[in-house]
Amino acid sequence: MLKYTFDLKCDYRIKIRSNRNRYNLHGKNYKKCKKVRALKTILFVCVENSFRSQIAEAYFNKFAPKGWKAISAGLKPAKKVHRNAIKLMLEEGIDISHKKTKLITKELQEKVEIAVIVCSGSLCPLIHSKYVEEWNIPDPTKMPLEGARKVRDMIKERVLNLIKDLKR
Repeated sequence: MLKYTFDLKCDYRIKIRSNRNRYNLHGKNYKKCKKVRALKTILFVCVENSFRSQIAEAYFNKFAPKGWKAISAGLKPAKKVHRNAIKLMLEEGIDISHKKTKLITKELQEKVEIAVIVCSGSLCPLIHSKYVEEWNIPDPTKMPLEGARKVRDMIKERVLNLIKDLKR
């Protein structure tokens, strides 16, 4: 069964084969349409990808400006996302319990527009990307929940400021 959807602003048509989930684009202007272009990506990096970078990714994706998405990765990924990070984000109404930690790769660094190093200290990775920011956020993994909550709030503020800057 074939279904067609049209976007008159972009003068293209997406042909959807619902039984196989295939998408084909048709029309002369589909490359110019913003809806067809790939999203710009921001990469949040910390050592283990279990706390700070996961929180930053979650906040960014919740409040992301149009055309942007976030991913996160780490130099030495932990086995899973830290339980306090999950608790703290649930307080904010964001569920990150399904997230997996990821290893940072050269390919990942090269495909992003912005990389943000959220960790502090000598173990922070060196990132090769078009634009790199360093936030030097303290490690909340060994902090009591109240201290980690302050770090979460610091990350949220920084992410919202970054989003504001991207919208300009």
